[in-house]
Amino acid sequence: MAEKNFVDYVKICCRSGAGGPGSAHLNRSRLTAKGGPDGGDGGRGGHIILRGNRNVWTLLNLRYRKHVIAGRGGGGGESNSHGADGEDIILDVPLGTVVKDAETEEVQFEITEHNEEKILAAGGRGGLGNSHFKSPTNQTPRYAQPGEPGLEEWKILELKVLADVGLVGFPNAGKSTLLSVITAAKPEIANYPFTTLAPNLGMVQYRDGRSFVMADIPGIIENAHQGKGLGHRFLRHIERNATLLFMIPCDTDSIQKEYKILLHELEMFNPELLDKPQILAITKSDMIDDELKELLLPELPKDIPHIFISSVAQKGIQELKDMLWTTVNDHRVETRKLEAMDDGWFTSGEEE
Repeated sequence: MAEKNFVDYVKICCRSGAGGPGSAHLNRSRLTAKGGPDGGDGGRGGHIILRGNRNVWTLLNLRYRKHVIAGRGGGGGESNSHGADGEDIILDVPLGTVVKDAETEEVQFEITEHNEEKILAAGGRGGLGNSHFKSPTNQTPRYAQPGEPGLEEWKILELKVLADVGLVGFPNAGKSTLLSVITAAKPEIANYPFTTLAPNLGMVQYRDGRSFVMADIPGIIENAHQGKGLGHRFLRHIERNATLLFMIPCDTDSIQKEYKILLHELEMFNPELLDKPQILAITKSDMIDDELKELLLPELPKDIPHIFISSVAQKGIQELKDMLWTTVNDHRVETRKLEAMDDGWFTSGEEE
């Protein structure tokens, strides 16, 4: 996907529909000279609704749509006729879309499932007709409620890329090259930092027709958690990745130091990121021989599995896919187990 078409942030003005007014009609006909009140209720104003769509990958369709306006509700009629509801506006968004209030930046909800619908701006309620207000002391009320006005609010929509594996590393660590080698994605690749300015997604084909999604996250720099180098725009995409693949070149000054910096940036942005499964890939390993690899081993972090790879020379790629699949599959099994426990029908062996 071209970076210029990858839109992960939009700010839109949402105007829901006003409710229709109730009717103050009195029943008058050739056979009824002084009938009672029969005014119907007004229709509900149109909602603005967000709907999750797994076939949509970007917020591009909302980039140039700054104002979204729903329909007004129809007025009530005679014979207790209910007014028509205003037309709802449904906006399809990618899974992982987060909605914030533009003024307070408070997170309101997140879309995570296909066909999941949530109301972004509720339409106004329709007014009650005069038939609701009749009483023994007021048998012919000549008034009805006006419709409730709609809402006009600015909303921020942010996309967090949803993937099984997220590539984490400094700029020019070889993330885009790896993605282009093991998936059909064609990210821009060049020998300078910040070649990738937007996430790229690719489907990794594994054995027996199995697959998982990999996301190339733009490179992180030191103090990214403070917003340096568009850090917040990049870091938020990592939150929706199940497994983190740290990528550090073998020719860096200190692999352990670079790994600690990356880990620190994730922790400062969101400590929960450290709970995700992690794998360390030492990239560009075609530049060193087995003897140099042995010298690098004491420098590697002890609490994370590691592997030496070379995307250009196709070294260690299959072994890396094996490691990733095992980690991703274990996470999927654990997730399904937790969901089953939440539903109340799964019982672990210990509980039995």
